Amino acid sequence: MHIKHILKISYRALKINKSRSFLTILGILIGITSIMMMVSLGSGAENLILGEISGFGGELITINAGQEPSGPTDVASALFADSLKEKEVELLRRKSNVPYAKEVVPFVVVPESISYEGETYTPVIMGGSAQFMTDTFDTPIGEGNTYTESDIKQRASVAILGYKVKQELFGESDALGKYVKIRDQKFKVVGVLAKKGVVAFFDMDELVMIPDTTAQTYLLGIDYYHEIDVVAESVSVVDQTAADIKRTLREAHDIDDPEKDDFYVTTMQGTAEQVQTVMSTLTAFLSSVVAIALVVGGVGVMNIMLVSVTERTREIGLRKAVGATEKEILRQFLLEAVLLTFIGGLAGIILGGVLSFLIALGMAQFVAPNWSFAFPFSAILLGMGVTTLVGLIFGIYPARKAARSSPIEALRYE
Repeated sequence: MHIKHILKISYRALKINKSRSFLTILGILIGITSIMMMVSLGSGAENLILGEISGFGGELITINAGQEPSGPTDVASALFADSLKEKEVELLRRKSNVPYAKEVVPFVVVPESISYEGETYTPVIMGGSAQFMTDTFDTPIGEGNTYTESDIKQRASVAILGYKVKQELFGESDALGKYVKIRDQKFKVVGVLAKKGVVAFFDMDELVMIPDTTAQTYLLGIDYYHEIDVVAESVSVVDQTAADIKRTLREAHDIDDPEKDDFYVTTMQGTAEQVQTVMSTLTAFLSSVVAIALVVGGVGVMNIMLVSVTERTREIGLRKAVGATEKEILRQFLLEAVLLTFIGGLAGIILGGVLSFLIALGMAQFVAPNWSFAFPFSAILLGMGVTTLVGLIFGIYPARKAARSSPIEALRYE
């Protein structure tokens, strides 16, 4: 029998039992819709994160003190690691050591609050070059000016406030020229950053910048840095620059075994690759959990097909009596199962795409303005492939049972 005729018979059989077919299709539809949404939202989140990371610029290399953290306690201990000092900064600035380094800028973190006339706020206080931060995060000075390298050398008590910090402490009043306190040390406000928001997971509106020398001397009482940022001349030499940094610091610290490094180096490219790996793994995991719904839907297909085989026993016997082969009967019932899952899968892909688009619009409106809708073509192929496979796997047993039934016994069936 021609495949076209088998398809017509299969479609007619499914059409006769509309309610039963719809409920069977619904199980597949829910499973495929869930998987499509997981893949789409996972891709959207990955694109958002990678887009935020790229805001740093691919040339940025970050050196942190201490060993690479594997948990929250390691992050805290890094604040007390003293492996990065002025000597390391000078070594990294030498072209003979790191030839492709364009800028080398040290930073310290000050875990303190800031206050003004009874108002207290806890922002992110960074000691370092304000010019470097504003350039790197593309956040201009909204009011006043930035402090200079001369201020850093002279350990000047000056500060630049993020937009939100200024609003919390001063409201609509002018902040320029006023003095704020950080750990009882007075700092003159010389500038306020323009409103920016979150850039690469760093909220510029919550930032306070002060000279690193001032922070070391008057606030922290340390002679080391928590972080050194290096800007390579171009993206193409980032890996080479990172290798030069590691070699230079290991020689300076007499380290032969990389496992004993008292610093760790990260690049934007490396971070992007890690994010892609994490997001891909998370999406695959969530999709595999959701795929359980497809197994349930597949069992439903098998049950319905077994019921269909039982109800149509006389029809099977009659078709065999007039010459239908086991192969043709097998094809018919297998095609019915695949047709059920295919319709459910197609509807699931469409519904998953629509729901993902609506969720992406909501995320862009209320959560992350840069969130974009993503629906990879590979997701469509995955959805159709999985539904076809489910139809084949769970349709084989009922189809074989129908094909192997005895025509005589089938005709006698009441």
